[in-house]
Amino acid sequence: MTGALAMMPSTSSPYPLLAPPTCSSRLPPLRCFVGLRWSAPRIQVREYPDAVGGIAKGAGGRGGRFRAPASSISQPCSRTIIITNEHVQNADFPPNYSKREKKPFPIPVLELRRRAKERAKKAEGKPKRSLPPPKNGMLIKRLIPVAYKVYNARILLINNLKRLMKVIPVKGCKHCSEIHVGSVGHPFRTCKGMSSDKRRGQHDWGGTLVEAVFVPVEAYHLEDRLGKRIPHDQRFAVPRIPALVELCIQAGVNLPEYPTKRRRKPIIKIGKNEFVDANEDDLPDPEPYKLEHPILEELNDNEIIAPASPEEIVALAEETLEAWEVVRDGALKLMKGYAVRVCGYCPEVHIGASGHKARNCGAFKHQQRNGQHGWQAAVLDDLIPPRYVWHLPESGEELQRDLKSFYGQAPAIVEICVQAGAKVPEKYKATMRLDIGIPTSLREAEMVV
Repeated sequence: MTGALAMMPSTSSPYPLLAPPTCSSRLPPLRCFVGLRWSAPRIQVREYPDAVGGIAKGAGGRGGRFRAPASSISQPCSRTIIITNEHVQNADFPPNYSKREKKPFPIPVLELRRRAKERAKKAEGKPKRSLPPPKNGMLIKRLIPVAYKVYNARILLINNLKRLMKVIPVKGCKHCSEIHVGSVGHPFRTCKGMSSDKRRGQHDWGGTLVEAVFVPVEAYHLEDRLGKRIPHDQRFAVPRIPALVELCIQAGVNLPEYPTKRRRKPIIKIGKNEFVDANEDDLPDPEPYKLEHPILEELNDNEIIAPASPEEIVALAEETLEAWEVVRDGALKLMKGYAVRVCGYCPEVHIGASGHKARNCGAFKHQQRNGQHGWQAAVLDDLIPPRYVWHLPESGEELQRDLKSFYGQAPAIVEICVQAGAKVPEKYKATMRLDIGIPTSLREAEMVV
């Protein structure tokens, strides 16, 4: 009995015991929707009394938790401090989804149903509210400057990449879509293109274009985003433009070559899927077309001039990296206001609340769906694919095939800017594995625990 009492904590301890955690729901907590389908859970900093000393791994092996060891097990109460890294050293790369299965939904279907039931319960017995923009045909005024900013940042990003690729070599495989930033391609045998079995997965490196670095994702241009869905027999009559440009147009960017219908009054709903336009005769005549904001133009290849000095290269890399962040952050803001759909089986993207009816899906088991797309909510990486490439160490040494697990990855645009002299953003340091020591030989790598 005396030994049992010695193991119990003292009531006079300044650190009271924490209450056991409780959970009112059987479902796991939802993670933040930040452009990826699921983001990693945040690790909280807490203090635990009477914990056995040692080191515990963080979630997924990405961060460490260090616990102060107790000097004696018979102490009344020992304070335990868990220290977590805000910027983890090592993070997993984005998952590659199999082409034989459907992409996961950004938000689970069960959660969507639960939210719909809550909205219906709150709206019960209350008068129906008018539709908010953009569902009523009007624009979201606060997002119009964001749309122009994203459109200009996209043009600036393409122009700067063409200039940087004249001084920073980028290699592309002749048989697959993989690229590498460096004068010599990486030695990893990951090619799955034509005749890859004869080459044992070895890449055949050559030159590449800016489209391989900043992947163009196309979508149908809609003259009326609230109009009827595009049928299958009109799939060749509707023009296709970059999906990011179409998103900016629907958000308020006026381009003469891509006309679109702008309503000055909200629509009038007459049914679940039927509406009529409001009478605008009492309004003054619309002003002639003019540019609300200046718009940049994309340069041709013969107009591209390479930077002349090292200082100009660094400044160009910083400007390019800033444009990349503006495009990503601005596109995410626009996607929260305007619906963007993606096929769950193929990379087809549609800007609008309902996807088109063109039966041009050629993904796995498309015969069972008669070529129809499986539309679902898109995430940021569906609209702007980052195209991850291997990160070269700062030492300048070439990558070794046996040390593949020690190297990091970064988006191709970020890797080009970093090699040109730009500072590495904090959010990419985890996947680039900058703080991970790289062994100098295979024998040294085998000694790593």
